Amino acid sequence: MMSLHTLYMKLARLHGWRADLAMLLAGGVYALAFPPLHAVLVLPVAFCLLALAIDNAAGWRGAARRGFMFAMGLYTVGLYWLMYAILLRADDFWWLVPLASPGCALILAPLSALSAGLSRLVPRGTGRLMVLSALWTLTDMARVYVFSGFPWNPPGSVWEFPGLAGDIMIQPAAWIGVDGLTLLTCIVALVPLYGRVGRWACLALVVVWVGCGAARFGSIHDTYLHNPEIVLVQGNVPETDKIAGNSDVAIFRRYLGLTHQGVEQGLRQAGDTRSVVFAWPESAFPGLLLEDDIARPMIMRAGQGAAAGIIGSVRWLEDDHHWRNSMVALMPPDGAGTMVYDKAHLVPFGEYQPAFLPFHVVPGEGMTPGPGVRTWHLPGIAPVGPLICYEVIFSGQVADLHDRPDWLMNSTNDAWYGNSAGPRQHLAAVRLRAVEEGLPVARAANTGISAVFDGRGHELARLGWDRQGVLVHAVPDALPCTFFGRYGRLVPLLLACVLGLGGLWRGVMRDRVI
Repeated sequence: MMSLHTLYMKLARLHGWRADLAMLLAGGVYALAFPPLHAVLVLPVAFCLLALAIDNAAGWRGAARRGFMFAMGLYTVGLYWLMYAILLRADDFWWLVPLASPGCALILAPLSALSAGLSRLVPRGTGRLMVLSALWTLTDMARVYVFSGFPWNPPGSVWEFPGLAGDIMIQPAAWIGVDGLTLLTCIVALVPLYGRVGRWACLALVVVWVGCGAARFGSIHDTYLHNPEIVLVQGNVPETDKIAGNSDVAIFRRYLGLTHQGVEQGLRQAGDTRSVVFAWPESAFPGLLLEDDIARPMIMRAGQGAAAGIIGSVRWLEDDHHWRNSMVALMPPDGAGTMVYDKAHLVPFGEYQPAFLPFHVVPGEGMTPGPGVRTWHLPGIAPVGPLICYEVIFSGQVADLHDRPDWLMNSTNDAWYGNSAGPRQHLAAVRLRAVEEGLPVARAANTGISAVFDGRGHELARLGWDRQGVLVHAVPDALPCTFFGRYGRLVPLLLACVLGLGGLWRGVMRDRVI
């Protein structure tokens, strides 16, 4: 009977369409490591198969093809949930359902092909593996430049296990960010291919990783002196109801009722020690809030006693005739005082139309992005950084370093993606942003998952998927600005470059000795 090792080596030596199929399957298996499955044991199986296939490829072009097919499998499986959004408009775009995730994979896969192809130029051995890890990290970081950016599911996010184990594993993101975790993940995933010294080095790396994570997590204790009691209102409104537009009054009444209930609870819990803020999800208000002089006072009456209400609403600007996806802060007593934040990172194919598409998928003319991260200074409330939906996936781009907020407020509408992996992966991004910045994050989601995280990324409260209700919890104080929060993605960029140059030097020196 053929041994597992023999089968593995035979797969790595395949050529032509058989090699393509093997890489597609390996990439698909790799995707199982992402939330919510966290099957991290598949990482060395899949990533080592890619590395061996690169070794056995006929030159750098063949290696690039292996990387491309691996990425096609990875993103097709990892982004399967995109089809749910298209199913909501199936009458018009039914033919796009099977093409959604493969189409995105086709756009992202060339970056992985680049890392695989370039690594093949380095002589075989540990040096090539080091270069592959560095290049895989760098090309993954480059996904922020694809259209408006699509850095979804960075490999470093696979360690976000539920509970204490995940809390410990993601703590190094406070120094090196999720991209630094990606670099560590690539190094560790290739451990079966290293020699004896390399394996011991990987073991030492993991020990330091866990030790530093446990030390940071255990040394920080939450305080509740400055930030408000947050009331997260989860209306659980099906996206089909919002699209139909014939339930607007019922939706508005639902949110008013939940707000009244939640603020009463928040005032009891906060007492005289904290202000109370209520928040509705992204585009929760069924209309144009800034133009509705009747709705704003009604909202603030429902939330009587709250220091502010934060409401998701679209808005129309007459001066440039464009739509914005916005978050509006309403002040008591009647909502007349407002502050507005416009979403800066728009969803490609969802909120804006890439010019190359020969067909129209975005309603109207799409939306216009806002100017970028802001910090709100609202009366009686600690400074808050507003973030709308998709923006929270951008590592190093969620807080204004020169006007650092004390907490982050993320509103989102994940109803588009159904009860799938998508909303869970989105929530995982929120958790990592909390660790990276040392800032607590409150998240209001339409159909879930609403949650509150402290500055360690530890989950304090949650209101699950497909539930209507309110989540009331105190927002803990901010931690001191983290190393990553101060220097951002420059940190993992330099680490990847150092590892890549080290691998290149090792490969060249080994080649000279031989």
